[in-house]
Amino acid sequence: MKQQDPQQRDLIARIQSFHKDRDQTLVQQKYQALRSNAFAFFRGTCFLFYADWPVGFSLDQAPVVWVCGDLHLENFGGYKSDARKICFDLNDFDEAALAPCTWELGRLLTSVLVAGEVLGMKRAEARALCRSFLDAYTQALIKGRARTLSQDEATGSIKRLLAELAKRKRKDFLKERTQLKNNRRTLRFDGVKMRSIDEAERTLVISTFQTWAAQQPNPSFFKVLDVGQRVAGTASLGLKRYALLVEGKGSPDENYLLELKQARVSALKADRVIAQPVWANDAERIASIQRRMQGMPPALLNALSLGKDSFVLKELQPSQDRIVLQNLSGELEQLHELIETMGALTAWAQLRTSNQHFNTLGQSLGQEAQGTQGSTAVPELIAFAQDPQWQRALLEHAQAYTRQVEKDYQTFCNALDRGAL
Repeated sequence: MKQQDPQQRDLIARIQSFHKDRDQTLVQQKYQALRSNAFAFFRGTCFLFYADWPVGFSLDQAPVVWVCGDLHLENFGGYKSDARKICFDLNDFDEAALAPCTWELGRLLTSVLVAGEVLGMKRAEARALCRSFLDAYTQALIKGRARTLSQDEATGSIKRLLAELAKRKRKDFLKERTQLKNNRRTLRFDGVKMRSIDEAERTLVISTFQTWAAQQPNPSFFKVLDVGQRVAGTASLGLKRYALLVEGKGSPDENYLLELKQARVSALKADRVIAQPVWANDAERIASIQRRMQGMPPALLNALSLGKDSFVLKELQPSQDRIVLQNLSGELEQLHELIETMGALTAWAQLRTSNQHFNTLGQSLGQEAQGTQGSTAVPELIAFAQDPQWQRALLEHAQAYTRQVEKDYQTFCNALDRGAL
């Protein structure tokens, strides 16, 4: 039998090591999702992208900004803010950190190139999309002013997505995810997307959540009616994730659905290039950076601890409120418009959290967050945007890493098919 070469063995070992302390039943479900295509594999293995980022890379000399960390084509989406305003923005901050802006941009560009292969694009077409993203990103930085994208300003596919979101009613969403009996709602356990949990786990979740709720301005809003295990996402499969049905503004039709999602250490390992703030826990890191980067954060965004783990709390909203790439296959004009919007949104998020715009960093994180631990000021970001050298280097890296992703994907598929995972 022909042996695997060391690089192939190392890839499988890295994947297994990363997932070793997760629910292994759900990890197997994740592996099947990753096998769907190279883009799904890329989406679900953010840790590989940053582990493979060259040490001492010249692109590390870029301005330091707050990044969501896992920027790819499907990590933008629509949601309702605390003020119930419908917005479109970056929407996944599990890996968020302080890092060179090129890390974030490199992951997005690679996602465009990998997705282009999956969608059957010509390589020249995918590279043109990358240029559209970079052009929109740099032009937004040069303007030096952060904006938000709400339903009123949206166009094209984003406007259609937000229009659909605006039509959705809470009662319809509750009907889909819950059941009503004797004028009382409970979660709908289908054994696939929603699973029941044992009594000990249920008691721990409810008691811890209610301790947190007692400190809120309106504790009765958070009265727990039911709780279950939520199975969703790709990269996070295997982590603890709970859905909570709470009283909200009144039973039964004004109940709210909330989500508690386990937080883990960021895959970026950004402290190898710049010191990071000291956070109370990883959920606080995620929620705090999300509040800074988004123009209007989603409803009820908070961080709380549950035993030795920390969790991000937010309102549970329909998962389909994101751009689904396959729906735009063959729609190059729409893709360019979408990519340009994503480029602007990325720049706005970075401008929004620059030292010049976000002058309360010291109050939020302590004085150590200022100076070398603060994000780059706007004039430096503008100067960076006007330099074409880094753009060529970044696109070259994205093209080279796309080939690595495709090779890794085949190695992963082969290992999974023969039962090595």
